[in-house]
Amino acid sequence: MKKIAIGKQSFEDIRKKDCFYIDKTYFIKDWWESADDVTLITRPRRFGKTLNMDMLKCFFSNQYEGRKELFEGLDIWKDEEYRELQGTYPVIFLSFADIKGNTFEMARQQICIKILDLYEENEYLLEGDMLGESEKAFYKSVSMDMSDAIISTSLNKLCVFMYKYYGKKVIIILDEYDTPMQEAYMNGYWDELVALTRSLFNSTFKTNPYLERGIMTGITRVSKESIFSDLNNLVVVTTTSNQYNTAFGFTEEEVFTALEEQEISDEKEKVKEWYDGFTFGNKKDIYNPWSIINYLKFKKYETYWADSSSNGLVNELIRTGSAEIKNTMETLMAGGIVEKNIDEQIVFEQLKTNKDAVWSLLLASGYLRIEEFRTEGRLNKKIYSLKLTNYEVEQMFGTMIERWFGGADVPYNEFINAMLSGDIESMNEYMNRVTRGVISYFDTGKTPSDEESERFYHGLVLGLMVDQVDNYILSSNRESGFGRYDIMLEPIDKNNEKYPGIVIEFKVFNQKKEDTLEETVENALRQIKEKDYDAELIKRGVKEENIYHYGFAFKGKEVLIDGR
Repeated sequence: MKKIAIGKQSFEDIRKKDCFYIDKTYFIKDWWESADDVTLITRPRRFGKTLNMDMLKCFFSNQYEGRKELFEGLDIWKDEEYRELQGTYPVIFLSFADIKGNTFEMARQQICIKILDLYEENEYLLEGDMLGESEKAFYKSVSMDMSDAIISTSLNKLCVFMYKYYGKKVIIILDEYDTPMQEAYMNGYWDELVALTRSLFNSTFKTNPYLERGIMTGITRVSKESIFSDLNNLVVVTTTSNQYNTAFGFTEEEVFTALEEQEISDEKEKVKEWYDGFTFGNKKDIYNPWSIINYLKFKKYETYWADSSSNGLVNELIRTGSAEIKNTMETLMAGGIVEKNIDEQIVFEQLKTNKDAVWSLLLASGYLRIEEFRTEGRLNKKIYSLKLTNYEVEQMFGTMIERWFGGADVPYNEFINAMLSGDIESMNEYMNRVTRGVISYFDTGKTPSDEESERFYHGLVLGLMVDQVDNYILSSNRESGFGRYDIMLEPIDKNNEKYPGIVIEFKVFNQKKEDTLEETVENALRQIKEKDYDAELIKRGVKEENIYHYGFAFKGKEVLIDGR
């Protein structure tokens, strides 16, 4: 039985130590025979991108010449032609995975360090008279404080130097190219970083006659206009592409075989529920490798993949997103399917203004899966039917939403308990603490507007859903505009008086119609009665005497709750 090792991204290390490995070496042949000049492959994090890129390096790099023991017994070694190809090219391998500066200056310096490391690793190129004096001067000008011009041309020049030394063009592998982009967006230096990376990528992958092949990986396909505007030789393979659709992630057959080898084949269905659900191109039932490997090692069901990152950008976009975004999250959290227009070219500048951009990011990041796809209209808009990927992702979002309220040091569970028991006084006490702590957490630091308040209400609904998903079916009836929000909590066990049917009406104070919050809350309760919401619960088997009505009236951070 193979050793299960966690977090190994070195192909050489895995093979030397005979660790658990699912053979993906056929990707080497598929990629090479595509004959594409430059390839960009996007996949969610922890899907084996770095390991596959390291595998390419070990296979092609002349630094690994004669290392047949790394590939013997694997799929690629069955082909005599490819045995001859192993270890025959100069290779530049570069990873941007840890370029996560809080400022542009820090990110720029981190890029300088990466490039400087490459130059120092290849200082043998300076030996003898292979390079001219001006070339040697350029080589030595690569430093921690080099100019933008030198950064931009540094990889191109390194290819020139390697070609002179080896007499062969160079393969360039750039892993996690978009990590700096996400950090730049989050920390407010997007324009500066885009300007630098655009010139670097153009010089490296476009105007480079000494490039044999280039390959990049990342999570997202950043818009061509941002950084790839000059790369007309770029082939982009996204999660909706059929190319390489089984090379990243584990297929169901591979997972089930591994479970059998570990003598836990009776866990197949539960493993599927937790970790299946990813779709690449037309290939469904792709599993998240990080969670599978952790499960094989520890034999416990945990949110391994979800917990392996802070999910900061996703959290920020949903937490501060519009009411429409939270409406959609309600549907997804309830197991529903939503239809969205997806543009796979992520335009980070539009994430807070384009209503569909966040769903494109969630799909690329692996948090959503495609159920159906169609084109619509003369412009062939791409409409995807989407749902949360699997149970692990559901758990991740549930934890994220709970933390929104827990971060304010508010006894949120106590508020839920008070609502279920009809304790109006405690509900008011707790909810006022929530609004003081949380609305400021959702807004921009200014006096909360109706829009910020509404975002909070939607966040509250998500919190209710997460906390009571085992006891209630939550549904809502929304109207456009501010000042109305209806919630219905239908108990799953209709005979358990501990879980009453609950109807909630949210209303924002309207100074044109009301003088006080007391009037606002009265209007909310009157609306519940006039709309006869009880009828639906009674029809579903809830006893009339076990239905509670709550009106929530808001004015900025002020809140008043009443009920009958």
